[in-house]
Amino acid sequence: MKVIILAGGSRSTISDDREGIPKPMVEIGEKPLLWHIMKQYSHFGFHDFLICGGYKVNTIKNYFRDYYIYQSDITVNLATNHIEIHRKVTEDWKVTVMDTGLYATTGQRVSRTQKYIDDDMFLVTYGDCISNIDVDELVRFAERNDKLITMAVARPTGRNAVLAIGEDDVLESMNSTVARDESSWTNACTFVFRKKVFNYLNGNYELDKQLFPELSGKGQIAVYRHDGFWCPVETMRDKVDLESRWNAGMAPWKVWKE
Repeated sequence: MKVIILAGGSRSTISDDREGIPKPMVEIGEKPLLWHIMKQYSHFGFHDFLICGGYKVNTIKNYFRDYYIYQSDITVNLATNHIEIHRKVTEDWKVTVMDTGLYATTGQRVSRTQKYIDDDMFLVTYGDCISNIDVDELVRFAERNDKLITMAVARPTGRNAVLAIGEDDVLESMNSTVARDESSWTNACTFVFRKKVFNYLNGNYELDKQLFPELSGKGQIAVYRHDGFWCPVETMRDKVDLESRWNAGMAPWKVWKE
């Protein structure tokens, strides 16, 4: 099953890099957010990634092209231009990086992946959120229902919109007027899509603003409740907090073992 990672938004505003980098390339513990996300998915057995790039997509392409070099010790013979890799550190990943356009909507980015999707179901996630969602359990939950989309939801961090969810674990509305309380849930930006969803991805659809409201109105979005860790990386404060947890060996999203 393929994992689509939406990584095509505007430049990060939480990086010290003056040239600007894609938000998923912001580093936590000297590793890009993208790497952390992919390590989580591969831990649960999902190794086939399709990255939808846009802003400075070549930064992402170069990272994976030179992955051996970034992860390993090397010796460079400047006279012969020969590079010797001493300790090859790699992953069991198949990575496709697509240039889905600088100004494409999230819906357009997903729609442009259709030619790569063979299975009836595929995973979609945003490149600026990390969590310890049990992706294997999420997929099993999606397989048990007949909805076009299964949306993982988590507890709001303080800035997130609260969702209206029915007792049957079906999303009732994206435009909720439900008051925030201890039982509140928000979109955790992790989904299982069925291939038929491509029939709805027309025009300039944004996932949050057009697709999800339309399908929730049709009762076609199931909700998977995740009570564990989830964090959108939106500010420098978020980055500093995650760095501190990583460096202290207390990163709750690190479900994999070295």
